[in-house]
Amino acid sequence: MRGLARRRIYQILELGQEGDIQSRLYDLSLIVLILMNALAVVLESVQPLVDQYHVQFAWFEACSVGIFTIEYILRLWSCVENKLFQSGVRGRFRYAMTPMSLIDLLAFLPFFLSWIFPLDLRVLRMLRLMRLVRLLKLARYSEALRALGNILVSKKEEMVITVGLGVILLTISSSLMYFAEHEAQPEVFSSIPAAMWWGVVTLTTVGYGDLYPITTVGKILGAFISVLGIGMFALPAGIFGAGIVEWAEKKSSSNTCPHCEKPLINS
Repeated sequence: MRGLARRRIYQILELGQEGDIQSRLYDLSLIVLILMNALAVVLESVQPLVDQYHVQFAWFEACSVGIFTIEYILRLWSCVENKLFQSGVRGRFRYAMTPMSLIDLLAFLPFFLSWIFPLDLRVLRMLRLMRLVRLLKLARYSEALRALGNILVSKKEEMVITVGLGVILLTISSSLMYFAEHEAQPEVFSSIPAAMWWGVVTLTTVGYGDLYPITTVGKILGAFISVLGIGMFALPAGIFGAGIVEWAEKKSSSNTCPHCEKPLINS
């Protein structure tokens, strides 16, 4: 009887089968709760609302923490139904170390830390802001978000290379602009790290206008670097788009697991 109950809880919490009404209702309820928590974090930054509804905010937070805590305990208890975590305590420990389980833990742990340890106001605000981590839990309940995560994992090498190229380009462009503008604007371009703010704003084509070159060489460099930035920051979008196309083709041509989006092996 205990094994059947644990198996059923695991199915509701983890699998989310298409025809399982209870599992779908559970997923929908958690999605609404997570979004409401994110909305609460935003509204709590409005001081008049906090002054008027601080009791309601506190009760909502306590209830949410209670639900997330119970959910985490049930997941930890039922995870042994998965073949990857069947070895009792060791299996549960391996499950607790998985990325999604750590996100589940962070969804409620800061609340208890703020009660157990005496914290100053700055640390307390930081822990309260950690509630936004709960948004990452949405990946558990959305097939589309899981697919996006799998695409990012499959393209991680290309993404890392792109980020590395971006850092190199930022360093070179900021260094060149520092040497071109330092004498004309010693306070603005006081160092290469200070010039990196200009590099980030220019390469991303944001252009706040707080830092800009005034020398002829600096203007030529700025125009050239701006053009490079357009192509540089288009690379991740292209890589991600290619990953979506590959995922769609793979899904249409082979059977995939509805939970993890990985191809099923036919025996």
